[in-house]
Amino acid sequence: MDNYDDDNYDDGFDEQTLASRMQTHLWRRLFSYTLPHKRDLAALAGFSFLTAIAEVTFPLITKWVVDDIQANGGDADLVLWALLYLVCTAVLAVSVAGFVAIAGKIRAFLSHDIREEAFGNLQRLSFSFYDHRPVGWLMARMTSDCERLSNILAWGFMDFIWGATTMVGIAGAMVVMQWDLALVVLAILPVLYWVSVKFRRSILTSARRVRRANSRITGSYNEAIMGVLTSKAFVRERENLGEFQGLTGTMYRASVTNMTLSAIYLPIVTTLASLSMGLVLLVGGMDVYVAPLMVGTLVAFLAYARHFFEPVETMGYWFAEMQMAQASAERVLSLIDAEATIRDSDDVLEAISAQRAAPEREHVAFDGGPARISRIELKNVGFAYESGSPVLEDIDLTVNADETIAIVGPTGGGKSTLVNVICRFYEPTTGQVLIDGIDYRKRSLHWLQSSLGMVLQNAHVFSGPILENIRYGRPDAPDDEVVIAARIAGAHDFITAMPEGYRTEVGEGGSRLSAGQKQLVSFARAILADPQILVMDEATSSVDTETEMHIQDGLRRVLMGRISFVIAHRLSTVRNATRILVIDGGRIVETGDHATLLAADGHYASLYRQQGLRDTKSLWTPGYEALPAGGGDGAR
Repeated sequence: MDNYDDDNYDDGFDEQTLASRMQTHLWRRLFSYTLPHKRDLAALAGFSFLTAIAEVTFPLITKWVVDDIQANGGDADLVLWALLYLVCTAVLAVSVAGFVAIAGKIRAFLSHDIREEAFGNLQRLSFSFYDHRPVGWLMARMTSDCERLSNILAWGFMDFIWGATTMVGIAGAMVVMQWDLALVVLAILPVLYWVSVKFRRSILTSARRVRRANSRITGSYNEAIMGVLTSKAFVRERENLGEFQGLTGTMYRASVTNMTLSAIYLPIVTTLASLSMGLVLLVGGMDVYVAPLMVGTLVAFLAYARHFFEPVETMGYWFAEMQMAQASAERVLSLIDAEATIRDSDDVLEAISAQRAAPEREHVAFDGGPARISRIELKNVGFAYESGSPVLEDIDLTVNADETIAIVGPTGGGKSTLVNVICRFYEPTTGQVLIDGIDYRKRSLHWLQSSLGMVLQNAHVFSGPILENIRYGRPDAPDDEVVIAARIAGAHDFITAMPEGYRTEVGEGGSRLSAGQKQLVSFARAILADPQILVMDEATSSVDTETEMHIQDGLRRVLMGRISFVIAHRLSTVRNATRILVIDGGRIVETGDHATLLAADGHYASLYRQQGLRDTKSLWTPGYEALPAGGGDGAR
């Protein structure tokens, strides 16, 4: 479980380099997400400013009251001061309510915008991006990391405006009232800055460890839930729990270190605030005794000294939070900024723009493509994953419309990789793939992949009704066409037998359907999409023979004029293919139809005989009853 390298969780960030400073470019980038909400930001700043002004006014009113009583005794105008207090209290209540409401609104907007952009980029990324990144790795970024960023961007911005306004107002009021006493309070700031710098690196480093551990735990959760059947079948519960306890132990230690540093930092800020109040009381008390300092001024200074460090404490909390959030910012922005390795070239994008601007012009339809794909050619195609050893070598193949190409061979031979390269999920590292004579890298990626239909062995069914699952590839398809596609795929009978028919909810990941039913739904989905290229990867492995024959009869009509690729281990399913390719070691070692390859007595014939023997054993030999016809390693 979760034996992934740390680099997969940290996107290659140099922790020692980044920990030494705040990444201002990250925060500038993040605050750019607030720009579409300028009116709300202006209102938030306005309410924060009013709150700060009201809080700065309270000590002044207290000073005026004390000075009035000291000067006039019982003749002091207390009603005036009470009314002034009431006005300030009302202003404070309205402004606090306003900025809390607007900050919550901005937080929701930011969370939505960041997640939407990250999810949108996930849809554009190439298959290679997902090869080494587990679901939990992505989930942590899309959930907890985004949540942390939206919190700090909204509430942190609010507290920054309030804190900065309050501190500037208090500093100005103190300087105007008694400049030398104001310097006593402000003298604490250099010490506070020095402490903050010292804590910054340690808090940020520990925060990265917390976020990395959180990603691993999320990934472990996902893996454990997805593999619960396998875990129970092999009685792995105790071992899985032990591995999970190791991950949570790492999370615990990282979190304790992070919270301890934060817990030390914030009390230091509070202690410095208390020290400033003590100095004000000492120096101010002596001034009252030996100099004409009004008692009201000393009272106001004590209140200001306390209030001056309230925003400092709050901003100190956000400073610690920013250290932790910077780790989240690095992770989320790395997801948003990740670039697809397979994408349209600049020339293709320019051609698409030109075509859309002048659709009447006669040129190659890069975006729309030809009405039908008539030929696919592979010329000396080779492929390797991330500069590793070649998976495909020297593949030469020409496929015309109305041909069904079956691909067989041992496991790891390169069958699925070959189809993935043809579909441009990966691009060849050597050679070319031509569609109607044009390198497919000179055509639109969207056009090619929108021409594909895929039916996989482990068919994915989305939560929702069966009707919408079949209509997934053609959202505008009418209900009657959905039913026709289901009939051709052999899915209509089991669907209508369900209580709600086509409106039946399939559950999370199609949990209410059997593996065979999910394959039939996937077939119907592909048929409805009317693809020019149909790929079937062990597409009938979970259905019975009678249903498979029904599907093949329907597909003969559907596939007329189209190109189809069938990856199969059960060789009985590929006898009627136009051509059969035997892939072994990344090369095409044999090609021909079923009869030709049997007569050649090569790899295909050997596989066929092995599978035939296995079929015999499964029918007649005791101990083999559980093996399905055509199954077993001989076909793989």
